[in-house]
Amino acid sequence: MSELMTTTYSMWRLFRNCRMACKWRYIDELVPLERDPNLAFGSVIHDCLECWHGERDLAKVLDHIDRTYPNRAQDDHQQADWHLARAMMSAYAEHYPAEKFEVVALEKTFEGPIVNPATGAMSRSFILAGKVDGIVRQDGQYFLLEHKTASQIDASYLERLWTDFQIILYAWYLEQTLGITVSGIIYNVLVKAKLRQGKGETETEFEARRADLIAKSKTGKSSAKRKLPEDDDTFQQRLQEKYLEPGMFHREVLYISRDQFEELRAELWELSKAMLDARRRNTFYRNTSYCFQYGRPCAYFQLCRSGGNPNVIENHFQRIAPHEELRDGAGEDAAPVF
Repeated sequence: MSELMTTTYSMWRLFRNCRMACKWRYIDELVPLERDPNLAFGSVIHDCLECWHGERDLAKVLDHIDRTYPNRAQDDHQQADWHLARAMMSAYAEHYPAEKFEVVALEKTFEGPIVNPATGAMSRSFILAGKVDGIVRQDGQYFLLEHKTASQIDASYLERLWTDFQIILYAWYLEQTLGITVSGIIYNVLVKAKLRQGKGETETEFEARRADLIAKSKTGKSSAKRKLPEDDDTFQQRLQEKYLEPGMFHREVLYISRDQFEELRAELWELSKAMLDARRRNTFYRNTSYCFQYGRPCAYFQLCRSGGNPNVIENHFQRIAPHEELRDGAGEDAAPVF
């Protein structure tokens, strides 16, 4: 019997959306050299939340953030993310000084067979593995704790949480593994403030603005002063004031319908059969409707467009074993946050 291939829901979701993208990542093990900054920031916050909910020590959380962005003095992107992460987590600790739930487990991994729900037969080719952000107990019931970072929270965002089938399927596997009943999901949503640190203006920019003001002035004079860069303390204070506004943190509880378990297990079984067929015939179709699904090119768009050109692979991709999210210390790079 051949060795079982470890899979995750992320893999199956990608296979369902675009078989070719799935092949690039999970069979050829290719990852773009440039990582999506939104996913990278989300992973940092996941790590911070694991630390906070495990020890409730803000100093350790902030130290982790400082060590994550060692080149922030020279790198504008690191500087921006460092500011945002510190302000977000400082405000989070203040917003939730105590919790209604008890933490049972954090970053809990699991592994289990993929089963044909009609016959009970286990797949001889695949197993499913995954990791959840947390398991908590509240009012005598177990819930999965799922962290999300979002650009904004509105009714549309909350409606789309219902489509987060991954966490529901994981709940079923955890029930089998731990012998508990999972009542629902607590979505812990943190909004990314859109403020930017003031960069000031160059001497040339200042002179141009001053000349424009003088041209519009009836006196032919201007008292304008050059705008200086906003210092770190002032910007951090401005960010933390932003996080005092309502709606920057949100908890949404969704209860699980037991019918969803059977539906998702059946879907997973069908996907596993389709994957076997694709592998056997080495036929992985492209879904061009997926190329710009999130308003930007798919991570493998350039590779597909080149027809898998080796030069593109060599210059823009690296080979990394799949399922990084299952390894210790790795946050889950879930699909782009809604």
